[in-house]
Amino acid sequence: MIGITLTSEQIRAAPPEVRRWVEREVMAAFGQQSPPAEEPHSEHLAICSQAQAAAVLAQIQGVLPVANVFFELGRQGAIFGQPNLEAFRLLDIVHHTRLPDADQVVACLDIINQAYSNACGDVTARFCALDREGHCFVAVQTQQNVLRLWQKVVARQQLVLEEDPEAAPESAGGPSTAPQAEQQTFDGKEPAAGL
Repeated sequence: MIGITLTSEQIRAAPPEVRRWVEREVMAAFGQQSPPAEEPHSEHLAICSQAQAAAVLAQIQGVLPVANVFFELGRQGAIFGQPNLEAFRLLDIVHHTRLPDADQVVACLDIINQAYSNACGDVTARFCALDREGHCFVAVQTQQNVLRLWQKVVARQQLVLEEDPEAAPESAGGPSTAPQAEQQTFDGKEPAAGL
């Protein structure tokens, strides 16, 4: 028998399939049974346009944790079974947004789903879906539109800072007062928590 030791950084940097395998092995070692993998039905997930994403942001921008979780869904996720879905681990979202636990992330996702329903005028429309293994799913086009919106927000912040470095924001959607060196561009890999 051979034993292997992995650091938490190595596990976090591993591909999603490897992380899921490690999680299942650890759960099995402690006698816990992992629920069977299930894929969400993509037909229940709507494709959020850029205009709808902006409308969702307008509704949630006053609640910073919700806005942070929203922009986390603009990251590059993992393709999970179906090529038209992006998958995000709730624990990764917890880590990136610095929320206390996955329950807080789920509460934020519920608010995002409600804001999306309001934006498109359809109470049955879902922005995202969850499975029992702790994953959140969005349509690939939705992920891309959230990313484009993030890029527009960052570009607008940079423009305001260049025009008036003393400008103070009043909302999460406004320009950041953080020094230029601390600002990060969102390329699908950097945390969105610094909104």
